[in-house]
Amino acid sequence: MKIAISSTGDEIESLADQRFGRAKGFIIYDLETGDYKYNDNLQNLESSQGAGIQAAQNVVNENVEAVITGHCGPKAFKVLSAAGVKIYTGAEGTINELIEKFKNNELRQAENADVEGHWV
Repeated sequence: MKIAISSTGDEIESLADQRFGRAKGFIIYDLETGDYKYNDNLQNLESSQGAGIQAAQNVVNENVEAVITGHCGPKAFKVLSAAGVKIYTGAEGTINELIEKFKNNELRQAENADVEGHWV
């Protein structure tokens, strides 16, 4: 199973990014192998609109089953949900800490978007 975590950097010691659509990037982590890669999100950082939708589509294209992030807006939430991706918001700490919390079922799955569109 692969998960995506919004990240401020390209290492698993990096902090989680509180934004989804305008996150600096995403760590794509394979829970079975422990392998990970970093996908930057530069194309969406300064986008005037559609950042959440595009970031969500990029994550869906990685075949992840879950997303962990600080906050998720309504359009990104809709794209992720439609693709069957589970969304966990309220993420704080390092990517590595969040991976462990996910493995231990310590994260709460979001039922709805928790911020308005164009949240900064």
